[in-house]
Amino acid sequence: MYLDMNSYFASCEQQRHPELRGKAVGVLTYDGPNAAVIAASIEAKKFGIKTGMRLGDCRLLCPHLITTVTHPAWYRQIHVDVMNILRSYCDDVIPKSIDEAVANFHSYYLVYKDLTEVARQIKADIARKYDYLKCSIGIAPNSFLAKVGTELQKPDGLVVITPENIDEHLAKMKLTDLPGIASANERRLRMIGIQTPVEMRHSSAALLRKAFGGVVGDYWHRRLNFGEVDMYSKTENRTMSATRTMSRQQSSDRQQLESMVISLCTRLEQRMVKSGTFCREVYFSIKYRDNTRWETTIKLADPLQDAVEMRSYINERIREFERSRNVATVFTDKTTNLTIAIQSFVKDTVMQYSLFDNRMKKDVLRKVVYQIKDHYDQKNIVRKGSEMFSPYVMKDAIGFGSVRDMGLNKDGQVKNKHMLEEDEQPGQPRQVVIKRKEPVVQPVEEEIFNDIWDGE
Repeated sequence: MYLDMNSYFASCEQQRHPELRGKAVGVLTYDGPNAAVIAASIEAKKFGIKTGMRLGDCRLLCPHLITTVTHPAWYRQIHVDVMNILRSYCDDVIPKSIDEAVANFHSYYLVYKDLTEVARQIKADIARKYDYLKCSIGIAPNSFLAKVGTELQKPDGLVVITPENIDEHLAKMKLTDLPGIASANERRLRMIGIQTPVEMRHSSAALLRKAFGGVVGDYWHRRLNFGEVDMYSKTENRTMSATRTMSRQQSSDRQQLESMVISLCTRLEQRMVKSGTFCREVYFSIKYRDNTRWETTIKLADPLQDAVEMRSYINERIREFERSRNVATVFTDKTTNLTIAIQSFVKDTVMQYSLFDNRMKKDVLRKVVYQIKDHYDQKNIVRKGSEMFSPYVMKDAIGFGSVRDMGLNKDGQVKNKHMLEEDEQPGQPRQVVIKRKEPVVQPVEEEIFNDIWDGE
C-alpha cells in the first residue's frame, strides 16, 4: 500500500488556516515578487498553476492567488502523525518522503481480508485528526505499482492494481507518467520501438537491458511484472546535506554569509548528534549568479561532529584558495546558494580516540548540551556563541530527504524532536518552558566532568 498526500504543503496551510480553505493557495519559501511556488492547492492547480512556477506567471493565470510562506515544522508534525496512523495498521512502514510512504502488508494477508477497507479506514483516521487533508492510496503486489496507483486518481484516490487490470491502467498513461521515466529515458525506449507503458511491460528483460544499458533494465522488467525492487528501508543515511538560497540582501553582507555557514554546520551537527554518527568527509559549495561554483571536498583524518570544527576546516580551505589566487573573498555579493554535505559516517559507538588530545571531553560536553535541549524540548535554549552573530539568518526549510531523522527511536519517540519546533522570530522574547520531569542527562564520570569545566 502506497500513500501519497495530495497537494501536501498547501493542504497543510489550509488545515492550519481555515480561512484559506476552498481558495487558490500557493506556498512560497520566501515572500517576494521573484519567489517560486513550491506547492499549489488543489484549487490553484485548476488554474494551471504548477510547482516551480514564478509568482508573476502564477498571477497571470490566477490573479486572486493567495500566497503563504512555508511552515516546515508543521509539515513534519503532520508527517509524524500520518506515519503513526499507518503504523497502527502495519509494522512495516517506510517513509519515502515527507508526503509519501509505503506499507508492506504481505505478512498481514490473514489479518486483513480486504485492503481496500483498510485504506478507507486509514483515510478516515487521517480525516479525524486533520479534516482538510486528503491522500491517494494505491494497492498492488509491489511498491512501484502501488505508487503508480496513487498517480492514477487524484485527489482522494483509491486504486487497486492486479494482474487482471494492470494493462487497462497502463493504457491510460504515457511513458513519462511512470515514476522514474523522464524525457531522457523516454527517448531510449522509443529508440528501440517501445512507445507505451503497456509495450514496455510486455517487452523482454533483454530488450529493456538494451534500452537502459544494464541491470536497470532488469529492474524495470521486474517492476512492471510484479517483482519487488523498491521495497527496502535504508535505516542509515549515506549522506547528509544542508543548503540555503541567499537573497540579494543577504549576499551583500559578508557577516550574513559567514553566519549562514555557521548555521548550516550547526544543523548538520544536530543531525549527527541525534543519529549518533561522526563524518569523515565534508563538501562545501558556493554557487554564484552566473551559475559558476566554488567548491571543495575535505577528507578528514579524524571523524568530526562539531559544527565549529567543521567550519574551521571550511574556512582553512577558503583562506588557502584566496591566498593562492590573490582573491579578496569567495563570499561575494553574487552568491546565490551555500551548500554543505557530509558523508563517510562512523558510529559513535566505535569511535577511537587519540591518547594525546581532548576530543573525548568535547564530545561528552556536546552530548550534554543536546541532552539539556531535549530536557526542555527547546533547541535554542542553549546556543554556541558563534550562533549569536546573526541568529535568524537561516530560516527553516523543508528537507524531503530528512524523514529518517523523524523516525522513531527504541523508546517510540521521534529521533530528532527539534525538527518539530517552529523557528524563533526576530523581536520575540525567548520563552523557556520549565517542564516537571525527571532529569534525563546521563551521568558523566566526575573526573571527565571536572576536566571539562577546568579545561574548556
